[in-house]
Amino acid sequence: MKGVAGDGRFEEGSFRCTLSEDPVVSRPPLPPFTAETAARKARLAEDAWNSRDPARVAQAYTVDSRWRNRAEFFEGRAAIEAFLHRKWQRELDYRLIKEVWAFTGDRIAVRFAYEWHDDSGNWYRSHGNEQWEFDAQGLMRRREASINDVRIAAEERKFHWPLGRRPDEHPGLSELSL
Repeated sequence: MKGVAGDGRFEEGSFRCTLSEDPVVSRPPLPPFTAETAARKARLAEDAWNSRDPARVAQAYTVDSRWRNRAEFFEGRAAIEAFLHRKWQRELDYRLIKEVWAFTGDRIAVRFAYEWHDDSGNWYRSHGNEQWEFDAQGLMRRREASINDVRIAAEERKFHWPLGRRPDEHPGLSELSL
């Protein structure tokens, strides 16, 4: 930190803070999005979700981020973390791929698929789409997700990489005809 300016603010790198506010960390790429930066933002989100770390994922959202996930509506990082904790307790061996569908200004729409199994060993491929809206610092302030679960046989799985980040050489949704 370089110190506090006369107006009560300090800046360094991608960190900005006002003494009367919570620190705001910039999460590049920032809006307005291009095809390249929207794809990068989607890949960063995919990587975070594939970590299955609720605290890590929640840091990409504003403290008051509003979510709709299927039929659940909630707001704020604490609620996001609690939701993700429940999700990954139920959706085991979770592997996700996201792909940009459209973008403009501070919004990105993605389609995605993820594979997982329940505690009885039943495999599913969940297909969905998300609409994202970002603030000026690149934090997601709104997320709306519609998702459908399709039961699949273990032999029908297409996502076989080790748990964690999808390898760069692994095909995406379009290449997998999903």
